[in-house]
Amino acid sequence: MKLIVQGEYAKEYEAIVAMLRNFDTTGELFGDGDRNTIKLFELNDTKINIKRFKNPNLINALAYKFVRSSKAERSYTYGQKLLSLGIGTPTPIAYAENSSAIGFRDSYYVSEHLDCDLTFRELVHDPNYPEHEIILRAFTKFTYRLHEAGVLFKDHSPGNTLITKTTEGYCFYLVDLNRMTFKHLNIEERIANFARLSPKEDMVAVMSDEYANLAGLSYDEVFNPMWDLVQKFQEKYHRKVRLKKKFLFWRK
Repeated sequence: MKLIVQGEYAKEYEAIVAMLRNFDTTGELFGDGDRNTIKLFELNDTKINIKRFKNPNLINALAYKFVRSSKAERSYTYGQKLLSLGIGTPTPIAYAENSSAIGFRDSYYVSEHLDCDLTFRELVHDPNYPEHEIILRAFTKFTYRLHEAGVLFKDHSPGNTLITKTTEGYCFYLVDLNRMTFKHLNIEERIANFARLSPKEDMVAVMSDEYANLAGLSYDEVFNPMWDLVQKFQEKYHRKVRLKKKFLFWRK
């Protein structure tokens, strides 16, 4: 096992190794574990979150061993990068990788666990959520700040932003970090980054209004392409769901 632990937690190296080696039989399961498995552990007085990425297929197993960084390493590196930019994400602690002579096996990303008040998903599912528009506009400001910092979060989807309420307003924290690009973003890339967040036109209208004000653009310059991309994404998504039901009906 290759294990990299950030400096503050270096003294906990052996404790983290023990958690990883006993991952299957210890820890508290968090979430449904449908694709990857997340478990919670106690590390002294800190609750930590360990995400085990599922074993890759043969091609990716070779790529992760010889060509590109694993999802765990990217999550760890991108998490540190986000914090250096002043962008919220649960504090990265470590990443680990298991491999054999013939290829990559699995990997783990370890971070501090953040108990949030909601995710963006609650805003999509409950239009009457308290301070719905206030949170939505604050989230749009957060996304604008991401873009201004040169961060393209490719998994900008409803479950991947944790939201906490404070006395000063709302704070936002990105999770599921392994797909990011850091570069200057043009307006088309910025608008496209909203496509996966909500299928609801009224929410898209609020986000468009807020983003247009922040970017110095007209409402129509933002809303029209954003709503078009949202509709295209929804059509593609539901077509994929229909095909899965038709051809993969034997899966549970």
